[in-house]
Amino acid sequence: MHRLNQDFFMEDSIQVAKKLLGKYLIHETPEGITKCRIVETEAYMGVLDKGSHAYSGKVTPRTEALYEQGGISYVYLIYGMYHCMNVVVNAKGLAQGVLIRALEPVEGIELMMQRRKTDKLKNLCNGPGKLCIAMGITKNENKKNLMTSSLYLEAPEHEDPLDIVAATRIGIDYAEEAKDFLWRFYIKDTPFVSVKSKNATSL
Repeated sequence: MHRLNQDFFMEDSIQVAKKLLGKYLIHETPEGITKCRIVETEAYMGVLDKGSHAYSGKVTPRTEALYEQGGISYVYLIYGMYHCMNVVVNAKGLAQGVLIRALEPVEGIELMMQRRKTDKLKNLCNGPGKLCIAMGITKNENKKNLMTSSLYLEAPEHEDPLDIVAATRIGIDYAEEAKDFLWRFYIKDTPFVSVKSKNATSL
């Protein structure tokens, strides 16, 4: 395993969203280490995307992390109770990000089950809010350098080609035509994804 370097993050969010599949998200905390394989992502294309927090082009205290150079985390709160983790990508100022939507638990599973108060492995990290609870990711992890901090991404030494499916993103019905973009990607046939869509297409 090796940590992802800066170059990995310096493409647009659609490309990085696909490249992140099969990589590993690791969080080292005082409670222990949790490690999961990324199986589902969503791309957000900044001002080009009505589904993006950055569509207006206005930098706010909530979104300022998005405008940084690729390779840091963007963690925000939804519904006043659930955190979501994004990987900021591409050049500074473009405000492109990739939402980590579902994970396959690999290491620290008992700790993740304690945090989520469940023993159901398939449901442990099959949603952006669920995975943040399981991995102990909160607003404290916002703006973390994903190459050097205790929250980081790794690639296996040898990667086999993946069967990737593209589908519409979840929970952005307000985004007009952008709600129909096939910018959600997941590994085909894995049981750990959040939602399998009928309109999905294999890449």
